[in-house]
Amino acid sequence: MDHHILVIEDDPAIGQLLSAQLAGPGTVVEVQRDGQEGLRRAAMGRWNLYIVDRMLPDTDGVTLCRALRLRDAATPVIFLTARDTETDRIEGLDAGADDYIGKPFGMAEVQARVRAQLRRGARPGRDPDQDGQDEPLEIGGIRVDPRVRMAWLAARPVALTERECRLLHHLMRHRDRAWSREQLLNRIWGPGYDGYAHTVNSHINRLRAKIEPDPAHPRFILTTWGTGYRFCAASE
Repeated sequence: MDHHILVIEDDPAIGQLLSAQLAGPGTVVEVQRDGQEGLRRAAMGRWNLYIVDRMLPDTDGVTLCRALRLRDAATPVIFLTARDTETDRIEGLDAGADDYIGKPFGMAEVQARVRAQLRRGARPGRDPDQDGQDEPLEIGGIRVDPRVRMAWLAARPVALTERECRLLHHLMRHRDRAWSREQLLNRIWGPGYDGYAHTVNSHINRLRAKIEPDPAHPRFILTTWGTGYRFCAASE
């Protein structure tokens, strides 16, 4: 099966380098140099990975990433950018990116991170405890069904991305147990995930925004200081 990678990068030298180094047997790379054309091409094809620059001539990469996520919740996104402060990385991950690589970069590292994202796209991480993995759950007025990637809050439907759904379902299955970010990365993103642990925080924040009556004061997905996150079953 061929992998199709869409690169949205305005620097022609970097676009040419990525195309030359990432393309090969079984991998097709297309480069677009502005955000709007990149978004148009994303909507026209079936892609296995997006590589996006933060600073594009017609739009900010964060805005573009959010637009990609509205169209396609599952395909991995890697930011490749000179904006590489901690704040920049957090903003990119919160926008829906799966990985963040700063410029200047080593091509061997980019190739390794691309391979990792393509592997995860082909074989999403699974909870080793398989029993009941895909069974619908309902706790405290929240119902989640991994088979249709949906949740319901007091009968109101809530659309979830694949990882949001698996993360919520996992926390609900193990209600009242606190999980560290590293444990959640291993269970939801898969063993060997080499991206940023902050991506867990970003997904938790997006889940809270979707299912909590007051995301600033969550009642379902709670932070256990010093440990991680847990789903509170007290409202059952």
